[in-house]
Amino acid sequence: MQNYTYKRVFVIVLDSVGIGEAPDAEKFGDKGSHTLGHIADHMGGLNMPNMERLGLSNIEEIKGMQKQSNPMASYTKMMEASNGKDTMTGHWEIMGLRIDTPFRVFPEGFPPELIEELEKRTGRKIIGNKPASGTAILEELGEEHMKTGALIVYTSADSVLQIAAHEEIIPIEEQYRICELARELTLHEKYMVGRVIARPFLGSKGNFSRTANRHDYALKPFSRTVMNELKDSGYDVIAIGKISDIYDGEGITETVRTKSNMDGMDQLISSMDKNFTGLSFLNLVDFDALFGHRRDPQGYGLALQEYDDRLPEVLEKLNDDDLLIITADHGNDPVHPGTDHTREFVPLLVYSPALQQGNEMPVRETFADIGATIADNFGVSLPEHGTSFLSELKGE
Repeated sequence: MQNYTYKRVFVIVLDSVGIGEAPDAEKFGDKGSHTLGHIADHMGGLNMPNMERLGLSNIEEIKGMQKQSNPMASYTKMMEASNGKDTMTGHWEIMGLRIDTPFRVFPEGFPPELIEELEKRTGRKIIGNKPASGTAILEELGEEHMKTGALIVYTSADSVLQIAAHEEIIPIEEQYRICELARELTLHEKYMVGRVIARPFLGSKGNFSRTANRHDYALKPFSRTVMNELKDSGYDVIAIGKISDIYDGEGITETVRTKSNMDGMDQLISSMDKNFTGLSFLNLVDFDALFGHRRDPQGYGLALQEYDDRLPEVLEKLNDDDLLIITADHGNDPVHPGTDHTREFVPLLVYSPALQQGNEMPVRETFADIGATIADNFGVSLPEHGTSFLSELKGE
């Protein structure tokens, strides 16, 4: 198990932090999208000195950030090869898969036959059935739910069916059983729903709040990922944030839940204190969930700067035989019409204290190049998709 260049690889996915429209953006209705660029313009410039030092503005000019003559990291941007722009598609591709048949999204709500069957099987009426913010739909329908016991069903820009219920109206065990029924129904190829999520809440009108009893029922990846190869070869795979849910626990040796971006950074930094060999994999979901979907460029920009403030803690803890990879899974341009994800390039920054210098790498044609690089590093089976950039890093 000593056949590796880097003992530990840390991957940070900045959920939805795209860096400009993809070549096929028009096909997805996303022509002109640029998550980072439009946030920076809205803010009058982004103040992210640590991402700047790594070379973020060398990938694409970002207002408020200077291009570096000697960036710390190797840098480029990546195209998504899969047919989609959702969280699961992006993450599964990062770990070596390619999705040609996209997960279905439901911008008009779920089909009547699915809703009717779920009502029949649960014995409860369903209200909502539309795309919505989780907090907004509780304010709209929470009181009706408490009076009638009807299930609040809603979706988002992702392929997800979410069921919200008050824990004092429907016990948590029953909520989970209902979600298991919904998961069974939505496995059918005509629905292709990526995740069913239990969204329990408490409180009363004007003061509803979601509890920590959320539970995700995801599809398993349709094939082995690089994480499976790592785990089966005896390496550690630490999943931080929503990573375990996205892969339905596949190829994971330790799961760490998080409550926010800052908690995610705390947990990543804690993992850096561990003597492990393998992968520590973090998703920072707040960028997407709290700001991208809510079309809040100001909040998004402040969250990016807050994240950047924490980067020195990560950089200081890196050993010479550690590798840090920072990327994203799709875009979610907060000034673009609607509340949907956007089909964009994503940034790629790769750094180790052992690297002599940063350098520009060719644009990657698939996110799977990350998975291929990790597999190459640890000497496990390479994924079907992706090309390793391990040899392109300066200083090996």
